[in-house]
Amino acid sequence: MITASETMTGQAAAISKQRPRRRLVSPGLLAALPVIVFLCVAFAAPLLTVLGYSFMPEKTFELTQAPTLENYLAIFSNSYYISFGKSLGLALVTVALLLVISWPIAYGMAKLFGRAANFLTLAIIIPLFVSENIRLFGWVLFLIKGGVMLGGLKAWLGIDGESMLYEVPAIVLGLVYVYLPFALFPMVLGVSMVPREVTEAAFDMGATRWQVFREVELPLAMPGMLTGSIIGMAQALGETAPLLLIGMVAFIVDVPDGFFDSATVLPVQVFLWAGSPELAFIERASAAIMVLLTFLIGMNALAIWLRKRLERRW
Repeated sequence: MITASETMTGQAAAISKQRPRRRLVSPGLLAALPVIVFLCVAFAAPLLTVLGYSFMPEKTFELTQAPTLENYLAIFSNSYYISFGKSLGLALVTVALLLVISWPIAYGMAKLFGRAANFLTLAIIIPLFVSENIRLFGWVLFLIKGGVMLGGLKAWLGIDGESMLYEVPAIVLGLVYVYLPFALFPMVLGVSMVPREVTEAAFDMGATRWQVFREVELPLAMPGMLTGSIIGMAQALGETAPLLLIGMVAFIVDVPDGFFDSATVLPVQVFLWAGSPELAFIERASAAIMVLLTFLIGMNALAIWLRKRLERRW
């Protein structure tokens, strides 16, 4: 006679045979393997190479020497730290202006404009199909001495003004112009996530417009605002095109003299060092790249933490 325990054992064995064998590697990982290999070769390997060169002595141009911190010490002990401070200052000013300019446009596109927001979206996106350098050259023609703005003022009003090129305001203008779409559209998404019923309820309870903005709209739209801030900070901190086209008088190779020097930004220093025929600057350029990248990762981590901390759900 077959006992109940034997029957249960036979059933368990049959079920175990019917179960499919567990794969050691998931199909999703196998499908993503080519992309992972490409990212490792195209991104991780060059970055690790730059990291290795940043710890090598100057004028060696090889990775077999004893690691040293002299390249990082040279950046922070000499006045190159002014370049880093200028880069940070320009990035923060750019992000602040992007937030101030993008908020009313984003609010209108999400809440007020209706179908007209589609045409405004196209008007903002279409210039992105044109090269960034060409668009910046348009600002050069607009701001240069005798250009569209100053030439028109002199011809029509007799006002002879000085060119705004190669000054800090021109640099900030170029950065804001280039990265406005990248900060605007995440903010539009953030504003659109604010429920209309919540704002109407706040008004019905007697809240002023400022109170509704401060207590309801701003906290609920904060994720989109911080996303735009992350993108703007990442782009502005390492940007060189607006600096080279409308912010620099000429290429400089000397140590910066002061914080308000229009060319004292760390990305430009990296551009000059990396393009120098002297091998002595390869290691220092690598160290400067790692300083910018480390600070950028830290700022992004702070923005993500603030986004999670300040996010509200209804």
